[in-house]
Amino acid sequence: MTPRIGARTMTDDDLDLLFAQARAETPADAGAADRFLARHRAERAAPPRRAPRWPPLLAAAAILAGVLVLRPTPALPASAAYDVYQGTLGEGW
Repeated sequence: MTPRIGARTMTDDDLDLLFAQARAETPADAGAADRFLARHRAERAAPPRRAPRWPPLLAAAAILAGVLVLRPTPALPASAAYDVYQGTLGEGW
C-alpha cells in the first residue's frame, strides 16, 4: 500500500527523497549532538559524591556513650547530712 499525503499518492521516488532528507545531517543536528556530548562528558568527569559525614559521627557518639555507661562511678564524698547522722547516732547507725 502506498502512503497518501493529502489527496496525492506518494511514489517510491517521493519516499526515497523524504528518507534521504531525514537522514541528512543539519546544523541543528550537529548542535544538538555537541550539547549532548558536552553534558555527557561533564557528568562523567564530575568528581564523585562525598559520603555523608553523619555515620562516623553517630558511631563516635555511640562509642562515647558506651564508655560513659560502662565506666565505674567514682566514690561519692560524704555529705553534710551523713556527718550529722554519724555524729548524732554514732558510728555504724
